[in-house]
Amino acid sequence: MIKTKEKQLHLGVLLYGCGHHQAAWLMPDSSIEQIGDISYYQSLAQLAEKGYFDAVFFADNQSFQGKDCSDMPAFWFDPVVNLTAISQVTNHVGLVSTISSTFSNPFTASRQLLSLDHITKGRVGWNLVTSMTDLEALNHSMEELPPHDKRYEKADEFAALMNKLFLSWDSNEFLHHREERKLINPSNIQPFNHDGTYFKVYGPSTTPRSPQGKPVSMQAGASKQGIALAAKYADAVYSVSWNLKQAKKFREKLDEQVKQSKVRNRHIKVFPGLVTYVGHTREEALAKKAALDKKLPIETALKQLSFFIQQDCSKWEMDNKVPQLPPVEEFTGPVGRYETILEIINDTQPTVRELLGYLNAGGGHHTLIGTPAEIVDQMEVWFEAGVADGFNLMPPTLPGSLEDFVELIVPEMQRRGIFRREYEGHTFREHLGLSSIAVETAK
Repeated sequence: MIKTKEKQLHLGVLLYGCGHHQAAWLMPDSSIEQIGDISYYQSLAQLAEKGYFDAVFFADNQSFQGKDCSDMPAFWFDPVVNLTAISQVTNHVGLVSTISSTFSNPFTASRQLLSLDHITKGRVGWNLVTSMTDLEALNHSMEELPPHDKRYEKADEFAALMNKLFLSWDSNEFLHHREERKLINPSNIQPFNHDGTYFKVYGPSTTPRSPQGKPVSMQAGASKQGIALAAKYADAVYSVSWNLKQAKKFREKLDEQVKQSKVRNRHIKVFPGLVTYVGHTREEALAKKAALDKKLPIETALKQLSFFIQQDCSKWEMDNKVPQLPPVEEFTGPVGRYETILEIINDTQPTVRELLGYLNAGGGHHTLIGTPAEIVDQMEVWFEAGVADGFNLMPPTLPGSLEDFVELIVPEMQRRGIFRREYEGHTFREHLGLSSIAVETAK
């Protein structure tokens, strides 16, 4: 019998369309017809729960061009609504929704998350983003996105205000004492009257704090401002790391920023994105990737690359080396993904076609191909190096790649004693080992 190690690896899965590979929808067994069917997402979450995942996660984009015949309408449902439906057919798996501080009303957003946290008895998390495109801004009465610095200034106030709302009063103040004719204890339910640069909220929330104290706070920005925001507010962060070198660099940046914060001994959990192709043999795993790559729509892949690097690359020669790109210091778009692309280019000196091959499933996240033992070997390297407390799985196809992971990789992790064999708690905080952390009171 393998003894369970004290340190356990965590797993989330980012549910997106019919898979993260750009050719997933073209495969004969594609689930593309189901992406507007809520039962599809419910079944994916049930599959993740079968594999004892910590959480399922939804990203979000608040615009849809719909101009190209290959545009994927992947963000069909609002994430909070989708997760509410999922909550009714699952019992343990955490439920993480993306929330944009640039567009969201903090009172409404906190109320929705707290409501779902009560409905699920404490299984909710939220991923704070500042959004990335002017197209999204056009749907929110804006001509364009505010500058990067202003977005993060607003995000800082948003996160602080969300905590005030999450913690504004406790359910213990709901007395419902019939004999004494006391329904609530109003002395402990007081407005906090937030009057900031971007938001004015009198408070308190209409909903008391949740069974887990407050929803788990997550963050995904890799810029200097994004890491600073995570150091102040996040319990865990999603990261983009192509290789171990990049993963170590991110961990060091985050730890250094935490040292400069008010709570210097805080450990923020890091979840690098992970793309896996697994088979009973390495050849079988390689064949799965090759089958997808063969169907890759080049125009769609070039369009994604153009977005990542913020310049038009549609005229690039496919079999020539990638043209020289500006240093990251001069880049004004999403920094984390851009750094990853520069790292891939530095590591492999690829042609344009080869670069698209690296990016076509998840956009340059850590990619592992092989048998369960080979894949878990590499996961353990990152885990033991302290650069990954777990991983955010980005399956190339859904449900196929997630089924492969649950059936082949999870048992190998369990055999090595680095992953749970059953859920030992109920709340998302308990899954992540955050249950003993005191929840700060609102100020």
